[in-house]
Parts: sequence; C-alpha cells; structure tokens
Amino acid sequence: MNKVRDDAAEAVADIPDGASLAVGGFGLSGVPEVLIRALHEQGATGLEVVSNNCGVDGRGLGILLAAGRIARVTGSYVGENKEFARQYLAGELEVELVPQGTLAERLRAGGAGIPAFYTPAGVGTQVADGGLPWRYAPDGTVAVASPPKEARDFAGRTHILEHAVTTDYALVRAWRGDRHGNLVFRRAAANFNPLAAMAGRVTVAEVEELVEPGELHPDEVHLPGIYVQRVVRLSPQEAADKQIEKRTVRA
Repeated sequence: MNKVRDDAAEAVADIPDGASLAVGGFGLSGVPEVLIRALHEQGATGLEVVSNNCGVDGRGLGILLAAGRIARVTGSYVGENKEFARQYLAGELEVELVPQGTLAERLRAGGAGIPAFYTPAGVGTQVADGGLPWRYAPDGTVAVASPPKEARDFAGRTHILEHAVTTDYALVRAWRGDRHGNLVFRRAAANFNPLAAMAGRVTVAEVEELVEPGELHPDEVHLPGIYVQRVVRLSPQEAADKQIEKRTVRA
C-alpha cells in the first residue's frame, strides 16, 4: 500500500514515447511542475496531452512543448503560450479544442467508467457540426478537421454525444497526501487535478506535504487513493515554487 517513490525521476521513468497524459492545473495554479520537469529530463516524446491548457512559455507543459515532445493536445484554452499558438498554426501540433465544462466531464466520465454522455454545450457550432481545425498543413490549409458529432433531442432540446477520456498516465499536484495515495487539494489548485487523476490508468501525484495513513480524516479527502498509483514528496523549495501568471495590484 506504500505508493511513495524516491523521487520524480523514478515516478515517471517508465512513461514511453507516444503515451497519453492527463495533466492537472489551470494556468499556473496546481500544475505538477516537478513531474513535468522530470519527464522532460527523461526524454519521452510524441506525447498526447489532455489538459485545460498547455502551460506558458518556460513553465509547466510549455517546457515539453518547446522541446518538441508533445504531438497532440486536447484542451480548452491556448492562453498566454505563444509557442503553443505558433506550433498549432504551423501544422507542427495537433490540437482538439473542447468547451471547458465538456473537457472536465469527459475526464470525470473516463474515471467513473462512463463511456460517453450527451450535453447541449457546442450545439449549433463547429463543436457539433465538425470542421474545427485539428491540424493545419504547412501552407495554412486545414489538414485534419473535427468530425461531426451524433445529436439527439432530450425534452425538446438538442444534445451532442461526447466520449469519455482515459489516458495511459496522469500527472497531478496535491497539497497533502498520504502513503496510500489519498489526496487533498488546496483551494483553486484543485481545478482539473482530481479529474485528471481519475482519468489516468497510472496516476502520479506530487504532494507538498506527505502524511502517514490515518492522519487525513476521511471527510478531508478529495480524491481517494484508489485513483493514485504513485506519490512523490516535494521538498520545501519545490513546494514553494509557485509563480503567478498575471499579477494585478492597486495603484
């Protein structure tokens, strides 16, 4: 039951080329930075990433992106990452843009064993009708476009079929965790982390504070250890390394 690994390098050592990854975080909040850096050093390439966004230039998934390690992204937000936009428009990266709530539910459904679900989100747009550019050709034409989705009416309202997401691995960050893999997330850093953890077949969690089994009250646990296979304890310096994407202050 002891799921703790010696370090991040050991925890991601077996992630192969071409693996699919669900990665927690939103902007720079709750991003598993240490695991991402370890994966960058490990060298896996051709990765297919499912994450709300793909980091920023020089941080988070942006590190893997800049190194050319990511082949495909399923997400909902390009954000401030200029390299992400450049690779997408240049035809170097395949991108499936998904409404944010739909992406969250696709991950949750994957973890819950639900193969697909209907939602009204995207009806009347290219999300439903198809034609969203997934990959551009070098000349700027669309090389791969999204297919149309099955539609069905419920209570007089049209819904489209969305498929659940499961991935080979998941990388997440938690505030506290125990050796059995039970996790607690802090405030906004929860974001996509519990959902990504549910979707991964092998979930690796970096935790800012590691406690012994029994120290977390069952009512505190946000994600039970059944969803987590590996735990990495962060050093105080790693736990404190939290950047702010945009700072707004009073004059």
